[in-house]
Amino acid sequence: MGTCLIWWGTLLILGAAFMPLSRIVFQNFRDGGWLFSKVLGVALPGFFLWVLVCAGILPFTPASCIGVAVCGILLNIVIFWHRLKKGKSVFWLTRENGYLIIGEEVLFLLLFLGWTYLAAFHAEAYGTEKFMDYGFMASMMRSTQLPAPDIWYGGEAINYYYGGQYFAVFLTKLTFTRIQETYHVMRTLVAALAFVLPFALVRQIWEDRSKRRRSRAAAPVGVLAGMAVSMAGNMHYVLAAHLLKWLRGFLGHDRDYTYWFPNSTRYIGYYPEGNDKTIHEFPAYSFVLGDLHAHVVNLMFVLLVVGMTYAFMKRPVVTAAKRKSMSLKQRIMHDFLQIHILLFGLFTGIFHFTNYWDFAIYLVVILAVVVCRNLWEGDFSWKYAVGKSFLQGIWIFLLSTLAALPFTLSFQTMVSGIALAKNHSSLKQLAVVWGLPFVMCLVFLVSVTSVAIKKRGDMGRFRSIFCKMSLQDLYIAGLALCAMGLVVIPELIYVRDIYEEGFARANTMFKLTYQAFTLFGICMAYILMRFLLHRSRRLYVTGIVTGVCLVSTFGYIINACSAWYGTDLSLKNYPGLDATAYLEEKFPQDAAAIDWLNENVTGSPVILEACGDSYSDYERVSAMTGLPCVLGWYVHEWLWRGDTQDLNERKADVEAIYTVQDEKTAGRLLDKYQVKYIYVGTLEREAYGVLDDTLLKSLGTVVFEENDTYIVEISR
Repeated sequence: MGTCLIWWGTLLILGAAFMPLSRIVFQNFRDGGWLFSKVLGVALPGFFLWVLVCAGILPFTPASCIGVAVCGILLNIVIFWHRLKKGKSVFWLTRENGYLIIGEEVLFLLLFLGWTYLAAFHAEAYGTEKFMDYGFMASMMRSTQLPAPDIWYGGEAINYYYGGQYFAVFLTKLTFTRIQETYHVMRTLVAALAFVLPFALVRQIWEDRSKRRRSRAAAPVGVLAGMAVSMAGNMHYVLAAHLLKWLRGFLGHDRDYTYWFPNSTRYIGYYPEGNDKTIHEFPAYSFVLGDLHAHVVNLMFVLLVVGMTYAFMKRPVVTAAKRKSMSLKQRIMHDFLQIHILLFGLFTGIFHFTNYWDFAIYLVVILAVVVCRNLWEGDFSWKYAVGKSFLQGIWIFLLSTLAALPFTLSFQTMVSGIALAKNHSSLKQLAVVWGLPFVMCLVFLVSVTSVAIKKRGDMGRFRSIFCKMSLQDLYIAGLALCAMGLVVIPELIYVRDIYEEGFARANTMFKLTYQAFTLFGICMAYILMRFLLHRSRRLYVTGIVTGVCLVSTFGYIINACSAWYGTDLSLKNYPGLDATAYLEEKFPQDAAAIDWLNENVTGSPVILEACGDSYSDYERVSAMTGLPCVLGWYVHEWLWRGDTQDLNERKADVEAIYTVQDEKTAGRLLDKYQVKYIYVGTLEREAYGVLDDTLLKSLGTVVFEENDTYIVEISR
């Protein structure tokens, strides 16, 4: 747990240091964006170091990480003094908001420690795609250049969205900690932030709506938002895990069906089984499972952007009369160079290499918020507001494209185009998974829209929807519509990839609905409180019913944790956070050899190990050391590269080296891929049969040997 505390202290320092900038971005938040400043303090130094490393200006070393972080802190000191000289508010920890900030920090720390404690009870970086996640981190720990070498495609750089693992390694190098622990600490950090950031956002939204500095409902609605985003499941969990006896036939499950917590993420297309299997994951499942994927790590940046969209909505209104008095330069500064617009461009650019799907999703969300804000001002024609929003959207897109250039210039896209969906989810299954948020959001939209239209006066219905609605209701309505659209899109179109047969819509639905779930969680907390405190009896009853359903989904986190981590979580059985400790049990014949490679090999020389299928035990050496092998998990590289001819050639060459009887041929193939170490273990013998150990050892110097496992170093 020491690593967790080191990271917490680092984030406390970075967050406090970046508060001058955060106070500008979140100027109308009572806490000044205290929790959001932590993400700013990681994202901005991390991004600028990434640019400098990709450009070859700085090496990716701990010294560079510290240097860039210090530069970020100094810049914030300059911002502090500049604002102080202008007489602007710079001190955020006042008596008025001090208790709030302290409470938020305590909540964050407790969640961070709690998730980290749980992670230790299933700490192995083994199973699902953990080999890939850990291997990317291990590769970047070894490398001083970016993008780092691809662990499963020797001689080439990573061709995937590696940004999430990059930021994990950035913090690891910054704090001089080990990836054996930080692999988990990074994901538990995201889990904690996925609670406290929605909490801070929705608490502020409700406080603004109530127009009281200390609304009694603000903290509870914030807690609801945090739980809805980071701990809830969908209604499939409620129905399948608790009401199965009565609903077995309705849900499509067999009589002998037993609920397992991943089932709620693999329901559409599986029950009953069909040729259109899909994925509809959500954050709670990701946090428990323990994968460190792009969409998981990017969640903290996504929530920062969502928070900034509300801060943008809260900017002071500029009337038509005031705008006429502004010079052209002042108008440009206000519309295109103000901090929120610039940060929207920067972060959507970051999304290119952290999770490209989120770039497309949140570019639309940002544009929706910008349109709503410009129409809400009400002092301008709707044509002017829409035109201004369109230009701002183009400017944000151009900024994001510029920010992403270090990634896009070397990245080979994996997308094969967009196609119309040939298969569609049944209405019943959509209702099970998405019925609750859809009902809540639809009722809310109809309610607030009808009230706004009635107040329109001499306005048309279109303008009244924006101008006569409260800013908070309009903001939540915009997020709700975006979330609903993300659910509908996979029913209409999908992005083509290599999984056309049987899983055509899986990746599209996965990435879009993951963010839909996040946005729905924020919306449902606010909407539920609106219903429960509404004068209308119908809305109050709706709130009671939907509230019971929403709270019942929170039980998912308990079910999943007990199933994955076990029921005995006492301190006396605490196993520790080391993600590689499992090697002694799972791969006892390889553990010592992998330790030798980690302790004695510097840089990123290519190793030779047996090729294997994705999700198999093969490539355990490259994954746990970060050393690139000639070819690893075949299907993953097929997805990332698309060149099956070269993949098949590499696969055949690896087999040829292990089985060839000609020393000269083996040497030629080793030179072809610049192999430095040949690894021979149980899986190599399993893959290629009886090996000529004498010949393989003669190709270089045996630097490690224990039982039937040995490593040969090739002299060059």
